[in-house]
Amino acid sequence: MSPVIGTPVRIAVAGAGLVGKRHVEAIERCNEAIVSAIVDPDPATQDVASQNGCKRYASIADMLAAEPADGVIIATPNQMHVEGGLQCVRAGIPVLVEKPIADSAQSASRLVNEAARLDVPVLVGHHRRHNPLIRAARRQIESGAVGDIVAVHAACWLHKPDDYFNVAWRTQPGAGPVFINLIHDIDLLRYLAGEIVSVQAADSSHARGNDVEDTAAIIVRFANGALGTVTVSDSIVAPWSWELTAAENPAYPVTDETCYYIGGTRGSLEIPKGKIWTQSGERSWWRPINHTSYDTIARDPLDEQIDHFCRVIAGTEQPIVSGREGLKSLAVVEAIKTSARDGIRIDLTDST
Repeated sequence: MSPVIGTPVRIAVAGAGLVGKRHVEAIERCNEAIVSAIVDPDPATQDVASQNGCKRYASIADMLAAEPADGVIIATPNQMHVEGGLQCVRAGIPVLVEKPIADSAQSASRLVNEAARLDVPVLVGHHRRHNPLIRAARRQIESGAVGDIVAVHAACWLHKPDDYFNVAWRTQPGAGPVFINLIHDIDLLRYLAGEIVSVQAADSSHARGNDVEDTAAIIVRFANGALGTVTVSDSIVAPWSWELTAAENPAYPVTDETCYYIGGTRGSLEIPKGKIWTQSGERSWWRPINHTSYDTIARDPLDEQIDHFCRVIAGTEQPIVSGREGLKSLAVVEAIKTSARDGIRIDLTDST
């Protein structure tokens, strides 16, 4: 379904929790879209609908029967993503599904394959790909500024307060920083450095003692031969995470630090700082090394993502983060969990 030229894109938001409300705010800031409906079984979310001059529905099925939208954002609990997405694509309505696309790669495949069969776009909310910082870094890599990528290092070190874990599911399998946080970083590493073909991981719950990891370390191998080291922990007081370095979400304090390093045969790149380290003339550890920086125009990636969603709905762009891309990132994270559990290297196939 495409909106009539000159009319605003009508986007329904399913799930009016913290993430859903941020999507609503992004739609409000978009000149090309309006919130057409709020879908949430909680009657308290009627306030969100009233503030946006739209109706609230208890289910996606109720909304589709009453007033189908041009697009739907699904920000419901993970285990509800696939069924909600299937209802929308079977009605011919493009969907933007929050990350992870599903609670398992097997489940996600149902949505991705059905959407492909029906030729209805599915996007996944790995919004960091839309950040101008990441777009600029990708342009630098594609220009050959660092040469052939040899190694990558990513850190996701942060400290979640104790009361964060007062919600029971956050201490149980299926939660933990690998699924909740690292999936964003894995998606960006795939976007910047290429497909990941194997992982070997170890994890620990030593710091908090919960039934899910609080720390993990992973070695990754990319299809182009590059190697990567990735560490994640929600129990470290540190400035080295995307949340604290990218100034992307006003909820987090900002540090002037780096969380990703990408090293190549001609130079190295710090992200999100935007520093490129190179040498003129002969490349040698005996010679001086210097850095240059590139500038970007800051913009909330959720706003960029909504603008992009509108263009996908209109049929003028293809998804930057398609359902299949979201499925691939989820498959890598599942492989990390399996590797840590079984103590073996996991080779990933392209079956996704």
